[in-house]
Amino acid sequence: MIAIKDLTMTYGTGDSALNNINLEMADGETCAIIGPSGCGKSTLLKILAGIITDFCGIVEINGQPVMPKKQTIGFIPQNYGLLPWKNVHENILLGIKLKHSQNDDDGNSIAQMIQLLGLAGLEARYPGELSGGQQQRVALARAFLLKPDLLLMDEPFSALDALTREEIQQVFLHVWGQHSVSTILVTHQMEEAVYLGQKIVILSAAPGTISKIVDNPLFGVDDIRNNKDFFQLCVKLRKMIKEDWSR
Repeated sequence: MIAIKDLTMTYGTGDSALNNINLEMADGETCAIIGPSGCGKSTLLKILAGIITDFCGIVEINGQPVMPKKQTIGFIPQNYGLLPWKNVHENILLGIKLKHSQNDDDGNSIAQMIQLLGLAGLEARYPGELSGGQQQRVALARAFLLKPDLLLMDEPFSALDALTREEIQQVFLHVWGQHSVSTILVTHQMEEAVYLGQKIVILSAAPGTISKIVDNPLFGVDDIRNNKDFFQLCVKLRKMIKEDWSR
């Protein structure tokens, strides 16, 4: 379980980044966060990752304060975070090596993950030899192989074209469905939030506060993109956001 209580974070300049954030997530739940630029979305991810520790309030993973040395926290940035001098196989194993200071994968897990993410035959290639979609699959494979307590994703699909983005979103849900990793996703795409988020959190303009938390009734619905309720929910959320951000 992820629990955030009365979280407030202020920069050294005195400017507030986040103000009184309260949020709870059940184990294995996905949460999409939407907010205007500069509202503290990335700051929130850095706090959850244990990168930023100077804040007020409570942030817990499974009942314990965020402690990256004791917990396993996966992070997928916008640029995928792949090392260009390591091949696909090495990049996928990188998370385990960094976390455990050794390769404790038995060989079967990575082989299964490579198959699951459609990377078979690409193991010896380097990031520069891959398409954007293939690089994203490698980043997902590395994150899920780590079996994280929490997976954080900072606009991970933003650099992809529209069709590839939809394909990789489907890939993510397919893998998540087998591993059920608690996931927080920051996105600017309303459709992406509705497609991937069981919870959808709308942040206000800076300093970021939670304006609304929407439990998504359409999460997991078959062929959701062709469901009229999908478009109606997107329109409804856009209206909420415009009204909130125009205040």
